[in-house]
Amino acid sequence: MSALIIDTKTCVRFITLNRPERHNAFDDGLIAELTQAFLAASADDGVRVVVLDSVGKSFSAGADLEWMKRMAGYDRARNLEDAKALARLMQVIDQCPKPTIAVVQGAAYGGGVGLAATCDMVVAADHALFCLSEVKLGIIPAVISPYVVRAIGARASRRYFQTAETFAATKAAELGLVSEVASPEQLIAVRDRWIAALLVNGPAAMAAAKDLAVQAAERTLDDSLRVWTAERIADLRASDEGKEGVTAFLERRKPSWIGG
Repeated sequence: MSALIIDTKTCVRFITLNRPERHNAFDDGLIAELTQAFLAASADDGVRVVVLDSVGKSFSAGADLEWMKRMAGYDRARNLEDAKALARLMQVIDQCPKPTIAVVQGAAYGGGVGLAATCDMVVAADHALFCLSEVKLGIIPAVISPYVVRAIGARASRRYFQTAETFAATKAAELGLVSEVASPEQLIAVRDRWIAALLVNGPAAMAAAKDLAVQAAERTLDDSLRVWTAERIADLRASDEGKEGVTAFLERRKPSWIGG
């Protein structure tokens, strides 16, 4: 049985974690399936937005206990292989050229926090709990750390990486991990509001805007960055999509990427 449910409605790809009996915890099979699902969504020109959600009580409980038992018997080389697979998953989600939305309807622990951190927007239920619990097991949140630190900052990461405290959705929003907190009944409404906002924008422009946000945050503010930003806006202005968008605005009509 697949660990995922994959569905496309119009131009939105829904990727749903489907291991409710295991609290949507990771094992090597789920990691492989989820990586391929995001690679496929990234490569599909018909997909404009990607939604990551899950069924059951939890969003994701992190590493599956049975998988962890198997890993305990692995040597360092096999552990490194598994860790690289999880690192690849996080990279693939983070670098997806389509806007990504995570809908966190329940607890997110360990790698589940990593999944949220790699998505562009996160809506969480007001009762959802978050925890970077790895140190309780004598390990660390290593491969998810670049994305979590980027989301919540170095200071908060020092605290939560070491204490393994559980924190509420409202605290996750305060830290920057969660974009918006909603009641369980309003999660879909928030998700759909974001989807509606995204679908009126130029697809290539949004991909470029995502990369712009990453580069502007991570690169040193110097002449090379200033030149790069100037080149990026020049590229987009001269592109077919950029010309169509400006022309449509001036002609007071919808651009071609908006249906109807």
